[in-house]
Amino acid sequence: MDAQPPRRARSLAEMEEADARMGDPDETGAISDYRPRLSDIVISPYAKCGTTWLQQMFHTLRTGGDMDFDDISRVVPWIETSRLLRIDLEAPQRAAPRGFKSHLAWDKIPKGARYVVSLRDPKDALVSLHRFMEGWVLEPGAVRVEDFAKLAFDSAAKGEGCWAHLISWWGQRDNPDVLLLTYAHMVADPELAVRRLAAFCGIALDDALLALTLERTSFAYMLAHKDRFDDAILRHLSETRGGLPTGSDSAKVRQGGVGGHREAMGPELSLRMDQMWAATVTPITGHTDYAALEADVRRLAM
Repeated sequence: MDAQPPRRARSLAEMEEADARMGDPDETGAISDYRPRLSDIVISPYAKCGTTWLQQMFHTLRTGGDMDFDDISRVVPWIETSRLLRIDLEAPQRAAPRGFKSHLAWDKIPKGARYVVSLRDPKDALVSLHRFMEGWVLEPGAVRVEDFAKLAFDSAAKGEGCWAHLISWWGQRDNPDVLLLTYAHMVADPELAVRRLAAFCGIALDDALLALTLERTSFAYMLAHKDRFDDAILRHLSETRGGLPTGSDSAKVRQGGVGGHREAMGPELSLRMDQMWAATVTPITGHTDYAALEADVRRLAM
């Protein structure tokens, strides 16, 4: 029987099959490989909530602008995929402090380091993740965002996913070893985000480094160098093991913006997500919607 030619998934079931081909659980259980140091910086937002942006901001600050890498996760390693990608978490890094990426919630992340998290409206994050998967893992147009949302609701039913992640890090807002940001505030005031991150990491910031960091974390600059921010290592594995075609669009540099879900998400899905917020987040944080929580996080920066 001939092998099936490479193709992108045309359903969530096919997407899960491709994911399963990427590696067995023994290869992905890398969390125990990470040995935190008190000076480490772990950047751990939920997916599509500003992780790559913060990786680039952090790496620019600590190195003075190093761009000699093929994938930002080569120099700021992704903890959960490190074993799968054969990346040694204890290998020397290019500058201090050491930096890592994660998408783990507070209750699951190894303790003993310092943590940077940006929060984002779950609706915007869902739409952004759907667009990211299209053209890489999913055949464009094959899976509607309304159907893709099943993944988010299934995770929530297990006490996981975007809402649980948000709740876990909100609970650490007064922890001195946690810097809590929001994607919207970073968009509105990138200079403040750079200043807060540098101070949190103990990196001396002068006018020249501030200007350089703002330039190299701008949308225009990162778009011009988008090949450094496209999960190149993981994409190669998805093509060799996952059965996906080569030449996929896995670029993470997109004009995400704030509130873009309103044009991409129908009223029924928007209402379901509001109901999930009311059932899971409001009883814990007291916030009736994301806008109210975001405003409180901004006040923490004052």
